[in-house]
Amino acid sequence: MIVPVRDDLLYHFSRIGKAVSSPARLKLLDLLAQGEKSVETLAGQASLTVKNTSAHLRALRSTSLVAARRDGSHVFYRLADESAVGLLRALEDVARRQIAEVREIVQDHFQSLDDLEALGAEDLAQRMRTGEVTLVDVRPRDEYRAGHIPGAISIPVGELERRLAELPAGREIVAYCRGPYCVLSLEALATLREHGRSARRLGVGLPDWRALGYPVETEPPVGARP
Repeated sequence: MIVPVRDDLLYHFSRIGKAVSSPARLKLLDLLAQGEKSVETLAGQASLTVKNTSAHLRALRSTSLVAARRDGSHVFYRLADESAVGLLRALEDVARRQIAEVREIVQDHFQSLDDLEALGAEDLAQRMRTGEVTLVDVRPRDEYRAGHIPGAISIPVGELERRLAELPAGREIVAYCRGPYCVLSLEALATLREHGRSARRLGVGLPDWRALGYPVETEPPVGARP
């Protein structure tokens, strides 16, 4: 019977919806889109307890959105498939189109604060080739090591003010972070502009850059053997 088959499919589709029906789980997926992380790291970066983080990860793992491996006493999680990034972006896009509160938040905290239009991936690639900009990755250093845009300088946003001297004067700075609605790049713009630097943000994050087919570089984890 065709109808029961369709109902079975809808049931399994709904399992995905149920698995991501929590702001905390969406936050964890967004963090894992940057690279593999331990439960403890995820808990710290998501401002959750380890116990709650583990529970949310089990729910995500039940629908194969994430995968895990054990290394000694630590459990590390990663996205099971890059399609999870597409799911996140689709949710963001639908919410922005359909929910007035989302549009207001974007207007108040992204568009109004980012007085220059965010730079697109293609424009950045062109400007990097011609050496027109200095690119700064303002995510935590573990995410930079897991994958970054070639040529980007790693300066986590909390270190930016004291490391301004590392950025060449007289050249536009482009900051990027986790995705279109990552506030780290906005914090970076505020710091840079307060110190008289010309700065813009990249309108996409590292996962989106990768999905568009642009190159990504990685570095060995700290403590890894050569």
